[in-house]
Amino acid sequence: VQLQASGGGLVQAGGSLRLSCAASGRTFSSDAMGWFRQAPGLEREFVGLIRWSTGSTQYADSVKGRFTTSRNNAKNTVYLQMNSLKTEDTAVYLCAACRGWCAGSSSLYDYWGQGTLVTVSS
Repeated sequence: VQLQASGGGLVQAGGSLRLSCAASGRTFSSDAMGWFRQAPGLEREFVGLIRWSTGSTQYADSVKGRFTTSRNNAKNTVYLQMNSLKTEDTAVYLCAACRGWCAGSSSLYDYWGQGTLVTVSS
């Protein structure tokens, strides 16, 4: 599975961005797509996930109510809509593919994209 994340950039606090993650290759082997982020000097952090078959989602408490993930099965693409952005949301955002039982632990994910940088200015 190859994953390509895009859509990052610079935005002011309170603004919005939408990230995309296009999957190619053996996509049918993945059951869910996760979003993670990593800020400089910090550990990788779970943001949210969406399951391909049902569209069910899970979110980290830090983004719940502000971020929404969705998918387009026909395009093998998932999205992360980020609203009400805060400076603490600044990080490299990565998408990842999970097979089987999927949750917020990065160790459950088999394939990772290269990440896209989101910078939120005050």
